[in-house]
Amino acid sequence: MHYDVIIIGAGSMGMSAGYYLSKSGKKVLLLDSHNPPHSEGSHHGETRIIRHAYGEGEEYVALALRAQELWLELQNLTDKKLFLQTGVLNVGVPESAFIHNILKSAERHSLPVEKLSSSEINHRWEGFSVPEEMIGCYENNSGVLFSEACIEVYRELAIENGAHLKVNTKVKGVTAEEDRVYVETEAGNYTSDSLIVTAGKGTPKLLPSLGIDLPLQPVRKTFSWFECDEGLYHSSHFPAFAFELQNELFYGFPSIEEAGVKIGRHDGGQHLTQEEGLADFGSYIEDKGDVSGFAVKYFSGELEHRIGKTCTYTNTPDEDFIIDQHPNFQNVFLACGFSGHGFKFSSVVGEILCQLITEGKTEFDLNPFSMKRFG
Repeated sequence: MHYDVIIIGAGSMGMSAGYYLSKSGKKVLLLDSHNPPHSEGSHHGETRIIRHAYGEGEEYVALALRAQELWLELQNLTDKKLFLQTGVLNVGVPESAFIHNILKSAERHSLPVEKLSSSEINHRWEGFSVPEEMIGCYENNSGVLFSEACIEVYRELAIENGAHLKVNTKVKGVTAEEDRVYVETEAGNYTSDSLIVTAGKGTPKLLPSLGIDLPLQPVRKTFSWFECDEGLYHSSHFPAFAFELQNELFYGFPSIEEAGVKIGRHDGGQHLTQEEGLADFGSYIEDKGDVSGFAVKYFSGELEHRIGKTCTYTNTPDEDFIIDQHPNFQNVFLACGFSGHGFKFSSVVGEILCQLITEGKTEFDLNPFSMKRFG
């Protein structure tokens, strides 16, 4: 029952790390309280945007570019569709930090970003109705990741590489020592040389046993699909998008395989306790109301709400990630607090976690993601 590495949380980051570690020859055990992919995590809902010129900060650009390379490598290993190049349009007022960061990172990293006026946006994609005071930044080589399919492929390949996966298995306790980690579960007890915690909204429950206190807040989020005119909104000619409004951030997807336009609100949501399940879509008036109001204002075509789903964010106060080594145990690593914009990076985060364990270092600067910034 001893492993080289135990990974608690086999969702986006955990399954990726399990793949890269098992590929490197490590004996890996992946533990998850559900059966990934599933509806209780941050990967639920079929699709996620990947973009490179990053409005959330230039420190993410190198990670995004490497993540894209790894997604394309993974695509070559499977018959499943993992990435669709739709392009991504980011919209906001010219003076916003979001637009400024995109343009700055595009210039510094020589990224192919096209700056567009509102009239140019509305002319190129007639389904938009962007107000005159807003501009857009368009990345043609970005697009959409099929999040649940990505996790399925990582799962299949990790198991082929010899990784062990135990699903529907809750962790009861963790004890770390300098050269060994003990993990107690409902299904039995396990030991390992190293431990990775990538447990999403379950991470706060595990931290006390590791002697760590981090300001992580799980949040219930929703998103919706809308019936639409495929001539306007089909993915063959309409991009994925993100709109920064005055106090709100919305994102969405074109109609893929005629499923309809998908829209979600990035900010807001309902705080969750550690043991609280996700309330069904429609439990709150804003579940449908927020995205429907956005669609009416910023789209020219008639969009009719069809269905909504839920997922979970686990937020940090600054909405930046935590990717770090335990301050007292060099064999324990945490990757958490991805704050609703982490999935696109899960390929490279998995690679980084593998590098930290197998090589003791990574080429990426992880200082912006240190837990020390919270004291």
